[in-house]
Amino acid sequence: MLNKEKLAADLTAIREKSPLVHNITNYVAMNFTANALLAVGASPVMAHAVEEMEDMTAIAGALMINIGTLDKQWVEGMLAAGRAMNNRGGVTVLDPVGAGATPYRTQTAWKIINECHPTIIRGNGSEIMALVNANVKSKGVDSSAASSDAIESAKMLAKQTGAIVTISGATDYVTDGERTEQLTNGSPMQTLVTAMGCTASSMVAAFAAINPDPFEASLHAMALMGVVGELAAKKSAGPGSLLTNFNDLLYTITPEELINTVRQ
Repeated sequence: MLNKEKLAADLTAIREKSPLVHNITNYVAMNFTANALLAVGASPVMAHAVEEMEDMTAIAGALMINIGTLDKQWVEGMLAAGRAMNNRGGVTVLDPVGAGATPYRTQTAWKIINECHPTIIRGNGSEIMALVNANVKSKGVDSSAASSDAIESAKMLAKQTGAIVTISGATDYVTDGERTEQLTNGSPMQTLVTAMGCTASSMVAAFAAINPDPFEASLHAMALMGVVGELAAKKSAGPGSLLTNFNDLLYTITPEELINTVRQ
């Protein structure tokens, strides 16, 4: 079960320690992700050049690899950063955006898994299922499966890779292959704001940078994303104002408000 005292402590720790999160992410997500990390109190860096991966990784509290807009040079940078983080025993979060949409995406995700050994894998239902079953096809970067449909695939993936696997959706799930926790906060309007999932992966990295338990860090990050999304949607006329209200609430939400709103 979610420990609300630890959830509150993690939010406070991010604001006090401002961990550096190294994001190798896509063009669509960069601005939103960086602003969300700043709003919650973390320090984002978006670095992609393979030549600086080892140096950047050495000073980062966590690495987030997002395969949303792939090209050969970026993949080389992802692999270099992931290997460097793994070699020093650091935290890597993989977001396998669009896995199952094309063979290249699925193959790239598995290359990163096999060579970089990510600590946490976070994706939507279709992406997680596609990593386990090559016959599963996703609808571009959008999920064609409910998060609940992917629970067994997530457990298999966790056991196969040793990573904590997080599924985002109407209900969020976190599993290590044996234990599974769920969170039910959020709003359907969040699906109409691009890069919300990508930002969730970076938020997981921020929490994992200050909490040595990757299962707990994943659960806490997804709790924050769901609560803030739900509260922001209540004061938003549509997706445009949701984006603004979401970032404002990341900045203003108190630990007490977070733990009083979170649901499992």
